[in-house]
Amino acid sequence: MIRQYELVERVKAYDPSADEDVLNRAYVYSLKCHGSQLRASGDPYFAHPVEVAGILTQMKLDTASIVTGLLHDTVEDTVATLEDVERMFGPEIGRLVDGVTKLSRIELQSDQTKQAENFRKLVLAMSEDIRVLLVKLADRLHNMRTLHYLKNPDKRRRIARETLEIYAPLAERIGIQRWKDELEDLSFTELNPEARDSILTQLARLRSEGGSRVGRVVEELSKTLAEQGLPTARVFGREKSVYSIWRKLEHKSVSFEQLSDIMAFRIIVDGIGECYQALGIIHASYPVVPGRFKDYISTPKPNGYKSLHTGVIGPDRQRIEIQIRTADMHEVAELGVAAHWAYKQGQPRSDAREYQWLQKLLDIVEHAQRPEEFLEHTKLELFQDQVFCFTPKGDLISLPRGATPVDFAYAVHSVVGDRCVGSKINGRMLPLRTQLQNGDQVEIVTSKSQTPSPAWERFVVTGKAKARIRKFLRSQQRAQYIQLGRALLQKTFRQEGYEFSDKAVEGVVKIFQAATVDDLFANVGAGLHSQREVFHAVFPGHKAAEDANTKDAKENRDKAVTQAAQSRAAKPKPKGKDHPLPIRGLIPGMAVHYARCCHPLPGDRIVGIVTTGKGVTIHTIDCETLESFSDSPERWIDVAWDVGPNRPEDHVGRINLVVANEPGSLGSLSTVIGKNGGNITNLKIVSRSQDYFEMLIDIDVKDAKHLTNIMAALRATPAINTVDRARGR
Repeated sequence: MIRQYELVERVKAYDPSADEDVLNRAYVYSLKCHGSQLRASGDPYFAHPVEVAGILTQMKLDTASIVTGLLHDTVEDTVATLEDVERMFGPEIGRLVDGVTKLSRIELQSDQTKQAENFRKLVLAMSEDIRVLLVKLADRLHNMRTLHYLKNPDKRRRIARETLEIYAPLAERIGIQRWKDELEDLSFTELNPEARDSILTQLARLRSEGGSRVGRVVEELSKTLAEQGLPTARVFGREKSVYSIWRKLEHKSVSFEQLSDIMAFRIIVDGIGECYQALGIIHASYPVVPGRFKDYISTPKPNGYKSLHTGVIGPDRQRIEIQIRTADMHEVAELGVAAHWAYKQGQPRSDAREYQWLQKLLDIVEHAQRPEEFLEHTKLELFQDQVFCFTPKGDLISLPRGATPVDFAYAVHSVVGDRCVGSKINGRMLPLRTQLQNGDQVEIVTSKSQTPSPAWERFVVTGKAKARIRKFLRSQQRAQYIQLGRALLQKTFRQEGYEFSDKAVEGVVKIFQAATVDDLFANVGAGLHSQREVFHAVFPGHKAAEDANTKDAKENRDKAVTQAAQSRAAKPKPKGKDHPLPIRGLIPGMAVHYARCCHPLPGDRIVGIVTTGKGVTIHTIDCETLESFSDSPERWIDVAWDVGPNRPEDHVGRINLVVANEPGSLGSLSTVIGKNGGNITNLKIVSRSQDYFEMLIDIDVKDAKHLTNIMAALRATPAINTVDRARGR
């Protein structure tokens, strides 16, 4: 544990003007507040805030950030209050501590809701001061370093998954690469230790086979640059992180040996001009790998990252990735926002270009209805790689990879997105579902009469677009429910001989726990309350003139009710195993089955095709079979997976793989699938040779992500040559 004088010395080493008194007071105050509390490891709890403060000193952050690191758990976990912190350390530190503090004292509906509410508060706080996020990330980093002390494996996995889905992408967004890599590796260690060990084994084998290859490449690149006029250029070799290799195995249908950028090389030069000079030298000296060049100097990433990336067939005829940057660019690439040191002068850079993504998250906070929905859209906003497109005026718009003109329109302005009717990409009119590419110039065609289409939700990828479209659809649905509820009540009032008015209904709004008359109408229209219930609440003394004195009418009515009840009871109830997965967009009771040509899984984009005599067939959106229905748009149904709690545990995914014909191969195959939570339900050998077997395997999985993880684990297995998701087989 870092001692008091050591912490102060660390801060004074890079900031001689730091307030030594406030650092000492914060250290002592936190020590007293946490008292005899212990962590799961058995260490004093106070060791945690001190280590968090130590992590922040490594980033050379200002005194207020270090003090916040020391105090960040006092309000949440001790008797100290926010007022106490503000009184002793001032409003600035009080605001920072409040931003980091969780909503642990508020009872919420579920763990996921609690997680979403905590994250919503963090977004709002860090939008005002990015230091809140820096302290929160340091807090999470130390918690992950000590995660193995928690005895509950489910809790460890939940924390690791949350870290991987939220905090590691946040670290990447603010450019702190070292934190991002460590958070990912610690999470990966907990969530998939077998896959991590497999990749480490492969890396060790490559190192032993390659010997001094890295040294030879560095030496030859340095010599080439020096001979061509850049003797001061420095060349370094580095190995990609284990998790980044895993991600590539997930998303590329290649084996471990086929990855070309496991090793990357950096060239550090003195100025921007020399970056492009070095690029010219490299391209003139070695064959270029097509499609690998990226210029992040002229178009930086949203987090401020600048560098030139290229791929060449380098020394030893090896495909290598090269990054070229200045020393300042390298510092930003490693330390992100901390490298700017803006807070030393008390000037937060919250309006800087690299923080524009925060405004997108705030837009999602505004438009998402439920906390879980906000969390879902936020993950979409954080996770994906970027493409850079331009408006007709030349303004740069950064979007996630796979974005469409609708995403572009919402990125320009919410109103532009709502009124979007068409798009010109590089001067050509193209469909709104077209995926944008780097460098595209996009012009959005709008109409004042246009409103968001439900079909857009199928292909947009940004959280802002999804949140805005869903908000409109909810408001449109609400308007329809209000209209229907009002019409039902008007009809009931008229049948009973009363004149309908909104004023008559106002008096019973509170009885039905509605806020307004329109809310009550909407509840009636949605079927939450019947029109008869509302009518009798308005006129409690009314006796229906419904043939009450007619015995035959009463008997007929009772008989009909009895027959209806018997009919419902006689209907066979569906067995749990045959019950289809919940899918949004279908009429209740509609027969559903899943296309065997593409084997859709939860998480895939899907579409429904009405099939005569079979109900609806669910296909993936990229299924080749859909081309045969292109002339029958009336048969297409807009559907999506419903990720509710009633979703069955397993679904069948089919993969096609080639495995080496050697002892133990099938054993390795089944072991990897089993360790990753899959269950082989069918296996068919398609072809065999002296060296390889090609086979189709059906696996019980939870969703598309689960199948992707299994495929990535198989690609990391030496006995497996290729793995692909089976299509049309």
